[in-house]
Amino acid sequence: MIMSMTGYGRGEARGAGKQVTVEAKAVNHRYADVVVRLPRTYVFLEEPIKRIFLNGIARGRVDIFVNFEANGETGLAVKVDKEICLRYYNCLKDLAEELELSFDVGVSQLFSLPAVVTVEEPEDDPEAVTRLVEEASRLALAGLQAMRLREGQALVDDLCGRLALFAQRVQAIETRAPFVSADHQERLQERLKELLGSVPVDQQRIAMEVALFADHASITEELVRLASHLGQFRKALQSAEPVGRKLDFLVQEMNREINTIGAKANDLEISRQVVELKSELEKIREQVQNIQ
Repeated sequence: MIMSMTGYGRGEARGAGKQVTVEAKAVNHRYADVVVRLPRTYVFLEEPIKRIFLNGIARGRVDIFVNFEANGETGLAVKVDKEICLRYYNCLKDLAEELELSFDVGVSQLFSLPAVVTVEEPEDDPEAVTRLVEEASRLALAGLQAMRLREGQALVDDLCGRLALFAQRVQAIETRAPFVSADHQERLQERLKELLGSVPVDQQRIAMEVALFADHASITEELVRLASHLGQFRKALQSAEPVGRKLDFLVQEMNREINTIGAKANDLEISRQVVELKSELEKIREQVQNIQ
């Protein structure tokens, strides 16, 4: 199935006292580019996350945002330095005796003094956190791929409609092409008659000129190649493999053939169809830029 390069996915995983949320936002890009944004403490998770997403995408820039929250009990450890607390107490008591002041210090007051109480976060288990992040990443990737598939199908539907219009205009050129040489001969005869009047005209020379014109203005090869490109384009849209680069190449080749037809076919109707073809091809090119 054809995939778009744009999409969004979100995944969550819980465990080890944490809730991990992974969000993935994808946009167009020439190559596969994954950018992971993590808290500094968890930079070791960047490579496992990148590996998961790079295995699932062929093209596009994916920005990944990872968030960690406490899940249930935090597991924070509260420690009291009894030795420092006792030193504070003795110092305050000595000072009160020296200044002949009453001494009344409670535990809560001692706890508020610097370095008496410390709160320590439990150390993470790197393997457990990695498993959580990988689980959330796979869920985010699945959501991203589902959206890219839906958008890809919409792109295919639009492109098939545009290719049908494109093919109609190519058919119009094919229908018109055989008459170009005859029309040129007729115009040449009329022009010579205006210029020479009743003076005899060398019909063999006219036939030679028309033959040279027909050879120069022949667009048969270009039309054959254009039809081949159209066929390859339609076939690629049915492929299960990433075809964005191939479609981009085909659009370039189709544009080359159209330009050649416009330059060779000295005909007003064909020129008009060429302008319409270029306009339609530009719309096709814009859509192709979104395909993986």
